[in-house]
Amino acid sequence: MASVYKKALRFKNKYPKTIAWRIRENSRVVEKHLNPGENVVYVFCAQKNDNLFNIFGTAVIALTTKRILIGRKRVLVGYFLDSITPDLFNDLKVSGGLIWGKVYIDTVKEFVTLSNISNDALTEIETEISNYMMEMKKNYMKEKEKD
Repeated sequence: MASVYKKALRFKNKYPKTIAWRIRENSRVVEKHLNPGENVVYVFCAQKNDNLFNIFGTAVIALTTKRILIGRKRVLVGYFLDSITPDLFNDLKVSGGLIWGKVYIDTVKEFVTLSNISNDALTEIETEISNYMMEMKKNYMKEKEKD
C-alpha cells in the first residue's frame, strides 16, 4: 500500500491545486486489486466525473505494468474500481481550463473523465499516459502475434 499512497501523495504535494482528498483510502482500493507481479509505474489524483462542482468523487489513478486502475473508496461502505487494459484503450484527450484541467480516456466500453486536475500537472499526466499506452499496446501486439 505504501508505494501507491506515497506516489499519490508525492503527486498531490507537487500539484497542490489538484482537488483530491481521502488519498490513503483510495490508494488502498488500488493496492487491494494489484495482481501478483503487477507493479505501479505512475500515480496521480483527480475527480472521476465531468462536473466542476462535484468534488466528492476523488480517485487515485495508477498506471501499472498491466493496466490502468482507478480506485475510489466510498464514504461509508464499499468502493469502486475501474480497470482499463491496453486492448480497450482507444484515445486520450487533455483539456486545460482557467484553474483546473481534465483528462479524457476513451476506451472501447466507456469514456472516462478525470477532472479538477491542476493545469500544471496536465503535461506530465499526458506524457506518462501516452508513453505508457504506446508501450503497452506494443507489448500487447507482440503477444497477440505469438498466439
